[in-house]
Amino acid sequence: MFSIAATPVLVPEVSQDRISIRGDFNGAQLLLFGAITYPPGTRNTDRADIVVVLKGPVESIVVREKQQIAGIWINAASSEFRSSPGFYAVASSKPIDDIVDSKTADIYELGLHHLQLSPAGAIDSRELDRFVDGLVDLNSRENLFKNLPNSVKITNSVLYQARINLPASVPVGDYTAETFLVIDGRVEAAEVKDITIEKIGMGRFITNLSQNNGFLYGLIAVFISVFLGWSAGYLFRKM
Repeated sequence: MFSIAATPVLVPEVSQDRISIRGDFNGAQLLLFGAITYPPGTRNTDRADIVVVLKGPVESIVVREKQQIAGIWINAASSEFRSSPGFYAVASSKPIDDIVDSKTADIYELGLHHLQLSPAGAIDSRELDRFVDGLVDLNSRENLFKNLPNSVKITNSVLYQARINLPASVPVGDYTAETFLVIDGRVEAAEVKDITIEKIGMGRFITNLSQNNGFLYGLIAVFISVFLGWSAGYLFRKM
């Protein structure tokens, strides 16, 4: 007779699946938590690790290299990536290298240096690595890419939680929160929760206008600039 070995099940949750950005938005904290459910007749294991990856929205981005010539910084080589996340954070119960091997990290994109970014055209592998490193470094300095080892707390080998801070500049769009259960270096379970970050009020109107009607957005921007310039000149004449 044959039987299928039962594996643990993840039951993930997030503190909020919709985050609204208003004019006074200065960042937010997202709580990702849940439980590990073990099959009947099996014991909880203290060898379990949890990795949580929050990423999105996927976008096309061009990374440009700067070179200084005669004291002036100019654009040099560039590379376009078709599917780069605007925000990426990985929280884990231990450093990623202590949880899985490099191959597994590549498959599941666990860690900043395991992101699988697709270049738009043919590029030498060393050049690709250089531009990927540049993109990771740039977004890390802007607090949009984060590596958070030892930030997932596991209680009694069952309950877990992680907190990820979102900066004020976090992009709007659709996100995924992927949770991975790893035991002895193997991914035993994975679950996904969807999260939406959106602008509301005037901010949403301006964003939608700039994306859907660039001509009208440009006219309004010119009108506002002219009006502000006229107002400033009028006030100075009155002084």
